[in-house]
Amino acid sequence: MNKNELVASVADASGLSKVDAAKAVDGVFASITNALKSGGDVRIVGFGTFSVANRAATTGINPSTKEKIQIPASKRPKFKAGLPLKNAVNN
Repeated sequence: MNKNELVASVADASGLSKVDAAKAVDGVFASITNALKSGGDVRIVGFGTFSVANRAATTGINPSTKEKIQIPASKRPKFKAGLPLKNAVNN
């Protein structure tokens, strides 16, 4: 499912117009992004938790030159599915 299909699905499920559903979907994505940027978590009961994982700096190898390179520390978004979502996917 891509974003347009998601918007259409939200519009059908909620009775909103596609324009309003697109605004709602964009608003949810923006809210999750802003919460993660500020260092917080987003917990949606019954769905899952969005959080930020810190990755430490490490040394890697460039596969074409076999030269060692430094990979800087970074932050990555992370999602942990809640039990109801896991059960829905497995049934």
